[in-house]
Amino acid sequence: MSWIKEIGPDEAEGELLHQYQELERQRGKVANILKVHSLRPSSLQAHLALYMDLMFASGGLSRAQRELIAVVVSRVNQCDYCVAHHAEALSRYLRDPALLAEIAHGEVPASLTPADQALAAYASKLTGAPSTIAPDDIETLRRHGYADPDILLINLIVAYFNFVNRIALGLGVSFDEVEVSGYRT
Repeated sequence: MSWIKEIGPDEAEGELLHQYQELERQRGKVANILKVHSLRPSSLQAHLALYMDLMFASGGLSRAQRELIAVVVSRVNQCDYCVAHHAEALSRYLRDPALLAEIAHGEVPASLTPADQALAAYASKLTGAPSTIAPDDIETLRRHGYADPDILLINLIVAYFNFVNRIALGLGVSFDEVEVSGYRT
């Protein structure tokens, strides 16, 4: 739910109904962040295409690394909706609840690999102080084994979650424990 009118799955028709049915088939349910697009089904479709490409298409980053970026960016932006959703997703790859809690609370744990620490630091800096990113930041990622296609993907995922955080925060997208859990990946 949000601060604007939404069309729920029970009221949807046409293309929106088709998109909701596909989401329910693939993921088990429709997330609130997607329902907020219901007044513009074309933006929902574009949002989903970008999300699927960045988070699931092949590339040099693992699913865990992609979810790590999502949580780091969302924590910097204080977007509790996205922190909750993506910490839940990250928990499927990080089986250490204490480590997951540290990341969700904005820490970059020393127990992360140096490459993942560099990834998290870049995501945090690009989110919190984007105008301070410099060539040295890119070189740091390269020194930690990230090739240029990986760096582009990192940058795109950071930008995507800044976009989504602003949708959630700007429209008051809400959540509860039931809404956050139980998605199929």
